[in-house]
Amino acid sequence: MTGMGGPPGPGNASIVAEFRHALAWQGALVLVLVVVLFVGWNQLRSMQYRRAVARGEPFPHVTAPGTPEPTARRFLRIAFGILWTFDGLLQLQSGMPTGLVGGVIKPAAATSPGWVQHLVDSGVTVWANHPATAAASTVWIQLGIGLLLLVGPRGWWSRGAGLASVGWGLVVWSVGNAFGGIFAPGATVLFGAPGAVLFYVVAGALVTLPDRAWEGPQLGRLVLRAVGVFLLGAALLQAWPGRGFWQGTAHGAPGTLAAMVAQMAQTAQPAPFHSLVASFASFDRAHGWGVNLFAVVALAGLGAALLVGARVGRRVLRPTVIVLGVLCVADWVLIEDFGFWGGVGTDPNSMLPLLFVAVGGYLAVTVPAAAAATAGIPGEDTVVPLTAATPVGSGVPVGAGVAAASGSTGGAGPGSTRTSGGAAPERRSWWEGLDTRHAGRLAAAVGALGILLVGIAPMAAAAVNGTADPQIAEAVDGAPNVASGPAPGFTLTDVQGHSVSLASLRGSTVVLTFLDPVCTTDCPIIAQELKATNGLLGTDAAHVRFVAVVANPVYRSAAYMAAFDRQEGLDTQANWTYLTGSLADLTSVWDTYGVSVVTAPAGGMVVHADIVYVIDAHGTLRRIINADTGSATSSVRSSFSGLLASQVTQVQDEAGRT
Repeated sequence: MTGMGGPPGPGNASIVAEFRHALAWQGALVLVLVVVLFVGWNQLRSMQYRRAVARGEPFPHVTAPGTPEPTARRFLRIAFGILWTFDGLLQLQSGMPTGLVGGVIKPAAATSPGWVQHLVDSGVTVWANHPATAAASTVWIQLGIGLLLLVGPRGWWSRGAGLASVGWGLVVWSVGNAFGGIFAPGATVLFGAPGAVLFYVVAGALVTLPDRAWEGPQLGRLVLRAVGVFLLGAALLQAWPGRGFWQGTAHGAPGTLAAMVAQMAQTAQPAPFHSLVASFASFDRAHGWGVNLFAVVALAGLGAALLVGARVGRRVLRPTVIVLGVLCVADWVLIEDFGFWGGVGTDPNSMLPLLFVAVGGYLAVTVPAAAAATAGIPGEDTVVPLTAATPVGSGVPVGAGVAAASGSTGGAGPGSTRTSGGAAPERRSWWEGLDTRHAGRLAAAVGALGILLVGIAPMAAAAVNGTADPQIAEAVDGAPNVASGPAPGFTLTDVQGHSVSLASLRGSTVVLTFLDPVCTTDCPIIAQELKATNGLLGTDAAHVRFVAVVANPVYRSAAYMAAFDRQEGLDTQANWTYLTGSLADLTSVWDTYGVSVVTAPAGGMVVHADIVYVIDAHGTLRRIINADTGSATSSVRSSFSGLLASQVTQVQDEAGRT
């Protein structure tokens, strides 16, 4: 069993099963939410109908066009809503729980400065400790953000979605993408720098701006100038000598760009796309200087054109944005290889988000909000509840329907009506003015917010829980074996020379293992896992005894045991006991518990099985747990402590029921 431990590999069946289980119960919550919202929406419509009938008013309410949403803002909201939704669906891939950290996050940070790696590691710890929970939560968070952007009504609903896009995007960009690799050598926009999610953050920030910010072309010009400066900077980095982009082949090996593309071609993907990317890698290897010259000229030319076009207008901007679109799509297909193949792809990479931001800026310049309003582009509706005296479809102006029907010169808003003869207005509830579309969008927005919270809640709980999920230990060493029979008895001696028998420990749950006092590999790790388990048990630890039997036929004296206890901090643990005895007594215990202890030639090392037994207060053996550490990470060690603590608690419950 020694050497089998280690972090769960990609696609580990146990972790994947837990991931699917988490998705299933969270999906059930979402389904319940959808049903409740549908019932609530239907009840609202019934209440509106009954109230309209009682007042002799038409139903459903008539709506009149209101101020349309700025075209550029709507484009960014919908485009990035689709991207967030797509990214959430990508997170459903079974390789995400165990493959994302080792296959994406850590490689992205490997060449970054130490402080970046330290920041990434802090976030990776949460994912490594709770892979199924974190992966499932990410699905719902990103789906929630995407759906809220798509369906959220005007005002704080969509602005809240923009803020969520900014907040979660910054977390993903810094921790999950290592800042898009901008601090790593060899960063290039052609291969994804500065990270797709940074453009999600920019778009989210733009969506949070009030409508008045979009009234003229100023915001669009600012966006286009920012994109232009970005492209000029990307061209400079692409042209910088010594970064390897000018060589298709260097010293017999592929140049920087050719090597990147060739690596992407090896990603698992449909054969046609593999052939396309592999062909471009070969082309770049043969014509590296020409490919890079084209990239530099194109990036610099587009950047300059955007800077000029932001001032000149549509005449320059339209062809510039079209050429930028062609370049972005070509790069997305031939170099970035779509960005989402391989089973752990998290987004379509940076070129599409970059293009969407540029198009948003273009629309803000060429179709500003004021022009959209005068052109009559349809947008949000303002609800105008009418009285029975106003015929449906009469075209009553916004805010005038009730007043015209009553003959009153005083205005009556959607929340009130005025009776004939100047009587006091009758108060209306806010929900009476909601038409079918507004009520539906409000319900959809509440649902999207609920989906977002379904992901945030377990992710937040995982972030503050420093103990790894027990499923990690089970994924590494298998699930505990359930036993039921008398535990073999023994009588040995503790560090102080006192005789201790298993029978003398009746009344306490016994956690029994075998440790070598001079071991420098597995045994200290297991000792710390047992110590951590004691802490996790809390007040229940008062009814538990942790017992270790020496697993070394040579170094088995009390002096070695006491030194081991001091080294591991176990000498201060009141419920810890380390036992030894004669070689014959120890051999008898090893044999009865099936623990093989083998001395290497010349006595240089002792190899023994790493097993933990849990014996209930009545002396019945209840659990047999593989405790092999192998190349265990901190997550695996923490997970074993959590697993053991849960098993001890279960054994205590089982013993209490017998």
